[in-house]
Amino acid sequence: RDVVHQDPPVATVYDPRKRPWYQQAKAEPSATSPYLFYFLGNVGTTAMLRTGDSRAVVAVDISLARLSDTIGRYRITPSSEAVLVDGEGQVLAYHVKDQVRTLDTDGGMRLTHITELESPLLAQFGRKLDLEPRRLQFTHDDRQWVGRIAEVAPRSGLDTSLVLLSPVDELLADAAAMRRTSVISTLIIVVLSIPVVWWVAGRISGPMRRLAGEVDSIRRFDFAQPLDTKSFISEVDSLADAMRMMKTTINRFLALTNSLAGEKAFDVLLRRITDETMRVANAEAAVAYLINDDESHLCAEAVQTISGERDALPVLPDIALTDENLRVQRMRDDQPGVVELDGVAVPTLAALCGLMASERVVAITVPLRNRQDEAVGVLCMLYPGDDASVQNGERDAQIAFVDALSGFAAVSIEGRHLLEMQEALLDAFIKLIAGAIDAKSPYTGGHCQRVPDLTRMLAEAACAADTPPFEDFDLNEDDWDALHIASWLHDCGKVTTPEYVVDKATKLETIYDRIHEVRMRFEVLKRDAEIRYWQDLTKGGEQDVLKSRLDAEMVQLDEDFAFVAACNEGGEFMDPARLDRLREIAKKTWLRTLDDRIGVSWEERQRKARAPSAELPVLERLIDDKQEHLIERSEADRMPADNPWGFRLEVPQYLYNRGELYNLAVARGTLSDEERYKINDHVVQSIIMLDKLPYPKHLRNVPEIAGGHHETMDGRGYPKRLKGDQVSVTARIMAIADIFEALTASDRPYKKAKTLSESLRILNNMANDGHIDPDLFRLFLRSGVWKAYAEKYLTPEQMDGVDIRPYL
Repeated sequence: RDVVHQDPPVATVYDPRKRPWYQQAKAEPSATSPYLFYFLGNVGTTAMLRTGDSRAVVAVDISLARLSDTIGRYRITPSSEAVLVDGEGQVLAYHVKDQVRTLDTDGGMRLTHITELESPLLAQFGRKLDLEPRRLQFTHDDRQWVGRIAEVAPRSGLDTSLVLLSPVDELLADAAAMRRTSVISTLIIVVLSIPVVWWVAGRISGPMRRLAGEVDSIRRFDFAQPLDTKSFISEVDSLADAMRMMKTTINRFLALTNSLAGEKAFDVLLRRITDETMRVANAEAAVAYLINDDESHLCAEAVQTISGERDALPVLPDIALTDENLRVQRMRDDQPGVVELDGVAVPTLAALCGLMASERVVAITVPLRNRQDEAVGVLCMLYPGDDASVQNGERDAQIAFVDALSGFAAVSIEGRHLLEMQEALLDAFIKLIAGAIDAKSPYTGGHCQRVPDLTRMLAEAACAADTPPFEDFDLNEDDWDALHIASWLHDCGKVTTPEYVVDKATKLETIYDRIHEVRMRFEVLKRDAEIRYWQDLTKGGEQDVLKSRLDAEMVQLDEDFAFVAACNEGGEFMDPARLDRLREIAKKTWLRTLDDRIGVSWEERQRKARAPSAELPVLERLIDDKQEHLIERSEADRMPADNPWGFRLEVPQYLYNRGELYNLAVARGTLSDEERYKINDHVVQSIIMLDKLPYPKHLRNVPEIAGGHHETMDGRGYPKRLKGDQVSVTARIMAIADIFEALTASDRPYKKAKTLSESLRILNNMANDGHIDPDLFRLFLRSGVWKAYAEKYLTPEQMDGVDIRPYL
């Protein structure tokens, strides 16, 4: 094939394996803190993902070079400073790009610290660096300064802050100049005509005092009171208008900055940006169009009107990017523009014109561009068709401000949209894991999906309760997120549990049911009995006696095997009498003539080697516990008493004991002590797996909630043996959901699904025995959650008559 392009190799000491992005790469997507790129010399961050075989890391460098241009546009005055720094004070973006990086002592490039910028103001600020988000007011070089520190993208995991500083004298320069002019004019008037001045002084001084008060209010960033100053002097009115616009603009800018930094919901954020932009531009309505996911249309994602009524707003049609549409053209032009829209001439514009009940409207379009300087949408501010102020340029100052604001707004919209997409991806990934766990076992297909539903229903009932002890219980949005994730991942540790242990339906079952081996040995004994019969007959034995003995032996073998098979099912309690009979049957012997150490795996051959090989033929017990049945527990499978998670576990000596007699003698159910420990170990593995994840602050209790659903109120649960209030309410809620789902599930091979009345009776006994929270159980009954869940998931055969009054 032809080579399109090939660069010659360049010698370099660059080793990507030593880079932080390579060493921090995990199996899920993540990103580094911003740093200086080795080759480009630009500030950026690296998104990375380790491949499934862990042999390679896929990384993408995301440059933040254009962020310096964006930061530069928000320098409100010539002396204002705007800088983006990380938690250590290293500069990530600054309007002087060359100062973002600096030459290190060893000749290399590094990020400039804020104290190293060619700005005495920032150098002073950086020497006592405190990036706690707050408003600032201080003095530097005999000048009053105001500013703000804002945390940027707090949910992204990047520790970055935006520092904005402006001198008060420049902010108020126009106002101060106009005030001086007014004062001079007033003095002249006073000198020339004291009587007139005496008469008008009161009318002049009042507005001026109010304006002076407003100046102090603005200096203190106090925007609570509206500016209402009227004067018959045009300069005073002009000053008042200028201050009113300045006050409104600064207030809205700060409010919008706070909204962009703190708003979590994407649709609310977009509506807020659209509404604030509309009000800054004094428009009658505004529409935010964003390019859809397949990049084929502009979609009206937010529609606002000055009246604030949203219910009666029309649905605006999408705009194909291939259409000859003025809004699409203005978006691609990357400049604010004015377009006239005629709903009569162009029927597709009728809905848009209908926002203002007018056939014609004038629209100011402001393009929105992301960090890559790509068009992502357009803001349209709408005015009546007869509004000449748009055409003659009277709104140019407002449009200029909106244009400056649009860049920051677009980046915020993009960042919030990315966060929502990441949250959606996380939620889908969580459900994917839960689905994979259910799919691993064909008999627990819906457990990881039904438990979250029942957990949510009971948690909602607890939040709605207005009686003790849950009248003060409530979950905020973050708590719901944590509970949602924990309930979906509460059994994620089952990925480490062998399927044959999870689904073990009989006592001898491993990957297959070994009762078939035992049956074959009984078949061998029956054939041996027949052979002895014919051999004794040929030796002259009495046929009737031999036949009677053969028939009795056959009946006995059939009865013995039937008993062993019944023991294998695990349905009856193995009392001492049954154990004695099982041991007697096990003592029977059969003759093995073939070598059992050939044709087996290396691992099984190693286990058989613990005992010496017997000479063939050899008599073996009908049901036996052999050395080869014992599977040693490695050090990695042992849980030390001083483990960092606080697990308190009684660890069996062996990993597995597959002894036939040992397993058939299990008193209740089908699981041996080793297998029951392995089943319980799924909670241990869930906690360990979940504890390794890098959670944001509001999700840090996910491992506790997910791992606490097998703890009990009396402290006999596992894996930490917590007691009572040591277990969170949400974990206790999930415990009831997990047990009730397991009792009523009709997809388990090792048990029959219980009826509704049986399940509630068992739960009541568990509440009385200190296994589950009795208050939550009574809430479970009173709220009707049990009934709602049963109607949704139980089969008609399980829906028997239930009277909950005895349990209350």
